[in-house]
Amino acid sequence: MSKMVAIDDNNFVGNIVALKGLMVEVEIVNARPEIKELLMVEGLPEVNLEVSHYTGSGAICVNIDNAMELRCGQKVGRSKSKVSVPVGPKTLGRVFNALGEPLDGKPKLDDHRRIVSDPSGIKSYRKQQSFELLETGLKVIDFLTPFVKGRKIGIVGGAGVGKTVLTMEMIHNVTKDKNSVSVYCGVGERIREGNELYETLKETGVLNNTVMFFGQMDSTPAIRSMVGPAAATAAEYFRDEEGKDILFFIDNIYRHIQALTEISTNFGLIPSEGGYAPNVFSELRRLQDRLSSTDNGSITSVQAVYIPADDLSDPAVQSISQQLDSVLVLNRSIAEQGIRPAVDLLKTTSSLLNPTIVGQRHYDLVTKVQAVMQKYDSLKNIIAIIGENELSPDDRRDYQNAKKLIQFFSQDFSVAEHLTGKPGQYFTREQTLSGIEDILGIVNHNGSKVSVEVPPKVQNHSA
Repeated sequence: MSKMVAIDDNNFVGNIVALKGLMVEVEIVNARPEIKELLMVEGLPEVNLEVSHYTGSGAICVNIDNAMELRCGQKVGRSKSKVSVPVGPKTLGRVFNALGEPLDGKPKLDDHRRIVSDPSGIKSYRKQQSFELLETGLKVIDFLTPFVKGRKIGIVGGAGVGKTVLTMEMIHNVTKDKNSVSVYCGVGERIREGNELYETLKETGVLNNTVMFFGQMDSTPAIRSMVGPAAATAAEYFRDEEGKDILFFIDNIYRHIQALTEISTNFGLIPSEGGYAPNVFSELRRLQDRLSSTDNGSITSVQAVYIPADDLSDPAVQSISQQLDSVLVLNRSIAEQGIRPAVDLLKTTSSLLNPTIVGQRHYDLVTKVQAVMQKYDSLKNIIAIIGENELSPDDRRDYQNAKKLIQFFSQDFSVAEHLTGKPGQYFTREQTLSGIEDILGIVNHNGSKVSVEVPPKVQNHSA
């Protein structure tokens, strides 16, 4: 039998006067609790109410776990505490929900916790910017969206085009044999995928240096909206207190916005452009600001972004993209051809593609590849009408080179080896650049002509 919660005169706040979905309105008859403070309901120790905002004499609260035992007239009291999560070395290898409760069947950690709503480090950004390239082993990412320490990269695509698998492959490749700490945040995605990732990280030993937070699709909108800040809190601790460089993975950041919008609907707030809640974009920026680098350490983030109805112009997708340094766009038509990763080479962009970061050779190759792919895109409609044989020799050569590039950027994933039966491939950045020079028939950096027929050497990095 649950321990009863008694509300005395010292912590009494008021009574519940209205209920609507996750929204609970409490009439305040005593001192006002703080915003984000957790409130207790008399006789219901398992219920968590978080103060969201005030309207007149009422406190609008979120029923975090969607407890069904609430009734109008029940007494509500202050807990004088806020949502907190465990932080520190003891959390490595563990899995938690947005409230810091374990999901892996292991003991609860209460000895060292940090409040989720109190971000640290936002006002102490790194003063001197450095550009350290991190190799992912994925040709298309290392070439078009270089993975730079302390920066943000987004993997953007609709449902079923491979965002989660590509994110898992990056976790496998970037964190393997590294001493850095990884924080994984699962927001609103399938429970099966989270379990598969957990088992994969466990088998490869990566889990020992990883903290995982989940608010999956079966969780309430409140939990889904809180799991991102909870994971950011864990990352901030390792950055600020341990001086670590953090790899932060979130799948899916769009679900964070979606959860905030669902809560806003419960509150009866008027939606803004695109039907999204009026405060979601400011909340998104607040979360992105927390994933920053300071003089103590860095946070490098990979964020999967779902595109509703494959519409890149969606206001939420645009708002997320503006916060990212690189945007890798996955295309459904390319995925249907069996090409993985299904990257749209023309729509993929990166602000980090400049000679000072990647070098002149890499930058020049990107420029040439983009020109070839642009020409390929314009020739497709012409070829559909008159056929490839009617093209000029130069156009035919560029068209064939573009088709070779599309195939070249496709590769097998280590995390999908148990499904495809093919060992995962890992390409160094040098192999990627040499392979592209090979296809385009460009004189390489050593001054010699590259053979068009010889494919680059592939290193196998199977799980």
